[in-house]
Amino acid sequence: MDHENSHLTENYLYKLISEELEKDTFGREMCTRFPPEPNGYLHIGSAYAIHTNHTMAKKFNGTFHLRFDDTNPLKEDLKYVNAIIEDIKWLGYDPGEHIYYGSDYSDEFYNAAVTLIKQGKAYVCDLSPDEMREYRGTLTESGKNSPYRDRSVEENLELFLHMKQGVYPASAKVLRAKIDMKSPNLTMRDPVIYRIIHAAHYRTGNDWCIYPMYDFAHPIQDAIEGITYSLCSLEFRDHRPLYEWVLHELKLPEPPRQREFGRLNLTGVVTSKRFLRQLVEGGHVDGWDDPRLPTIRGFRRRGFTPDSIRSFIEEIGSIRAYSTVDISLLDHCLRQDLKDKTNSVMAVLQPLKVVITNYPEDGLEWLSIENNSENESLGRREVPFSRTIYIERSDFMENPPKGFHRLTLNAEVRLKGAYFITCEEVIKDANTGEITELHCTYDPLTKSGTGFTGRKVKGTIHWVSADHAVTADVHLYEKLLLDQVAAQDDEGDWTDRVNPESLVIVQDAKIESSIAEALPEQKFQFFRHGYFSVDPRYTTADRIVFNRIVPLKDSWNKR
Repeated sequence: MDHENSHLTENYLYKLISEELEKDTFGREMCTRFPPEPNGYLHIGSAYAIHTNHTMAKKFNGTFHLRFDDTNPLKEDLKYVNAIIEDIKWLGYDPGEHIYYGSDYSDEFYNAAVTLIKQGKAYVCDLSPDEMREYRGTLTESGKNSPYRDRSVEENLELFLHMKQGVYPASAKVLRAKIDMKSPNLTMRDPVIYRIIHAAHYRTGNDWCIYPMYDFAHPIQDAIEGITYSLCSLEFRDHRPLYEWVLHELKLPEPPRQREFGRLNLTGVVTSKRFLRQLVEGGHVDGWDDPRLPTIRGFRRRGFTPDSIRSFIEEIGSIRAYSTVDISLLDHCLRQDLKDKTNSVMAVLQPLKVVITNYPEDGLEWLSIENNSENESLGRREVPFSRTIYIERSDFMENPPKGFHRLTLNAEVRLKGAYFITCEEVIKDANTGEITELHCTYDPLTKSGTGFTGRKVKGTIHWVSADHAVTADVHLYEKLLLDQVAAQDDEGDWTDRVNPESLVIVQDAKIESSIAEALPEQKFQFFRHGYFSVDPRYTTADRIVFNRIVPLKDSWNKR
């Protein structure tokens, strides 16, 4: 059994559907759908919902639909449609030819509403939004019937037609389902199913000025497409009675079934569209693809792989209730995926110049260094070594504490894949006292790969040849939020909780020459620093910009 299916044996949703189908099957194949509203970009929570629907369809040998819930022209845009299609395909859940649009069913929505009016199950209401909230009641108090609830079928049909013809301004009238204003479920207290919106739609133009609410359109869309299971996150549980009511009143044969799964929350991450929009429009981040955002576009630009995201979701398994997952699990899945796919290179982020005084001034040799990867197919690479190199500034200390096994004065350390060097002299700026360079000597007998078995040193540090290094900028990312808990959607203003050190830009890093021809989104392991990806937005022909995808664990820096 493959990794994906092994999780399904423990998947409560799969078990539930299997048991239901044994008792009452459909006369059509399994069909699920993911119905995003094209008013924003997909995020990690969306990926979980996509995976859930796609996996169930695959497990039952069915089909998976992507259907845009585009029945609100005030918020939706074609750019979001294109982005969502691109992101879903990149994630590996390509719906193929099964891409649909709710707006294509406008006539069916309208005819369904007319059917309900003729059955006495819907009425046109003139209450203002404020009045409607007052009449609705609360969780502890029943609602009150609208004074317009008992309009005749003929009057409702005429008023609804006039709504369609654009006779009334927005908010002047709505169409409501006639259910039960005393229902303990507030969703069933005569919900609005149609409203007036005078705005051009990105697909239908000005053909319509009335648009269905999602709770009304959702079951009708599912029925039209032959969806068998509408798999939704838990916040739609209270909406299921309305979903079933619409299908029952319209007398649709073999109606689809709505079932819910738990919602994914990650520590330190907010996926609220409202909050994400605050961050983008307020200039707190660098657009919707900012690598700190939990959007799929942000993950991709940062350097995440589709395999790592899918592996993360599979590791979580089926969530039955609201659940918070530590983001470190996502980092773990990312490292596991990248370690066998990326070439390792040496990169010095905070360079300190080192002159090897006993190395020939015009000396140059190419050293064969193995990739720091478990994938043997990545092989070895040739790295230039010369008299002047750069090392990491933090790899040298004049007065080191106990346990420091890197370079210090009159002590020896190994250069990775090269020689042992000993620091003989520290050069400092006369005004600031800052260390500007080190003068070291090397032992030519200690060359790596020559079978040297003499004295041993505890520390190995990385380096790059000064004459051959590529200069690059490096973006280091930390958690976007100071809080390490998951945030529920739309709770307050989170912008004052943005971590001011969530992005650190390191300029003029020195990286070995093998990355000179790196392409956008190409990934590398920087020895001892972590995994990095070439930023597709800011990289130019003259300067490479790297995004740190995820760091490696550094026991010394933690101490």
